[in-house]
Amino acid sequence: MFLEKLRSGFEWLLEVITMLLVVSLAVIVLLGVTFRFAGNSLGWYDEVAAVMLAWVTYYGAALAALKRAHISVPGLVYSQPPVVRVVLVAIGEAVILTFFVLLAVYGVHVIQVLGGSTLVSVPIPIAITQSTIPIGAALYVIAELINLPAILREAWQGRRPPSEQDIVEELR
Repeated sequence: MFLEKLRSGFEWLLEVITMLLVVSLAVIVLLGVTFRFAGNSLGWYDEVAAVMLAWVTYYGAALAALKRAHISVPGLVYSQPPVVRVVLVAIGEAVILTFFVLLAVYGVHVIQVLGGSTLVSVPIPIAITQSTIPIGAALYVIAELINLPAILREAWQGRRPPSEQDIVEELR
């Protein structure tokens, strides 16, 4: 029960953040295009839009992880006996968690190296813009850890995740 409430609240938070980022990016792009069309290009538009796109990518990836919407190979895993399935799934999850923990650690290192630098076109510290790397990686790890009990249970029981059931049935 607690894990479901945590998952639901975390999903809501990621959806709100991602939605706000997408809307903000759309507004910035529309402003940039409008001003460029009018002959008054915004000097900061390209740089800020690129940063916003990176933020949308990291936060959206964490949301997709929570919804278990990333690409996988269910046919290979679920064609195995229960013990092998659980081992394969556990190895896969360990690789994913290790990668994102390392990404978070090195993301913090990148922020420290860039220190007091700012964006070229606006006085925004690069530490703020690059903070999406460790924050997004940490959110991804949290999403994976929230899903881990269900992932292992489904692997043991041979039940495919809901997002993959349709794909597997189509392949039959």
